[in-house]
Amino acid sequence: MHAADMLVPAGEHDMSACMETASPGRGIFWMIVSGLCFVGVTALVKLLGGRIPAAESAFLRYLIGLVFLLPMVRSLARTRLTARQWRLCSLRGVVHTVGVALWFYAMTRIPIAEVTAMNYLNPVYVTILAVVFLGERLAVRRVMAIVAALIGALVILRPGFRELDPGHFAMLGTALLFGVSYLLAKILSDEVSAVVVVALLSVTVTIGLAPLALAVWVWPTAWELTVLFFVALFATAGHYTMTLAFASAPVTVTQPVTFLQLVWSVSLGAMFFAEPIDPWVITGGVIILSAVVFITWREAVLKRRVTPAIPETKV
Repeated sequence: MHAADMLVPAGEHDMSACMETASPGRGIFWMIVSGLCFVGVTALVKLLGGRIPAAESAFLRYLIGLVFLLPMVRSLARTRLTARQWRLCSLRGVVHTVGVALWFYAMTRIPIAEVTAMNYLNPVYVTILAVVFLGERLAVRRVMAIVAALIGALVILRPGFRELDPGHFAMLGTALLFGVSYLLAKILSDEVSAVVVVALLSVTVTIGLAPLALAVWVWPTAWELTVLFFVALFATAGHYTMTLAFASAPVTVTQPVTFLQLVWSVSLGAMFFAEPIDPWVITGGVIILSAVVFITWREAVLKRRVTPAIPETKV
């Protein structure tokens, strides 16, 4: 998340350079740091509470995050995009805008652990969307992994056994919209630099959230602005350390480390927000993550680079 979405697809790295600097231990370390940053983002947004509407919180987070784009200004000024690329950037901005607003809304409604566990669905959505829009072949093993992930989601949600909150549906929508955003990023990253893709997402989402924020505007306090500044800081640091992890070790090494995000989320929720530890959420999260690890391993074997390497919190 960001200066906006600092996501750099695994396939974007120069593989020969990665081989020269490969270090599984370093990769695991940076992925742990990345996970801590992402959990920090989630906890800070939860701490912010619901006084400020979700759309406004998201807008302020992105507006503040534009500060981190200042080093990119010269690169952006030299960039010349085609009309098609502008359309793709605009579409991605719209999709991501709605996804971010839904994520902020979900954070005010459901426990941190459930948000984290349901974030693991993102790569599963991308796998399905890649088949529909990019023509990828869906082998039987990948179908089984997707089914397992969906079962994991049902274990978390338990429809019919408890009343579902609108936040749950918001998270399902968030994962899907971020999946669409990722595929658009993949297409754009094959044509323009990652810096441009990241920066334009930040700008377009800020613009997209502005009217939604103004419609429900509540003046934030200095403390709330401080919290949102640190949300932007941790998000940017998380994505940066994630790219360092990718450069240091294969995703098949770093992927399982993302399970720690669920452990930390459960712990934070219990210790600081009085959220009960739900074994169903943990079980469902483990099922989903296991399916994602399998999909990642299969794509590494088959040299595919479409599914994102880790479930992202893209705010």
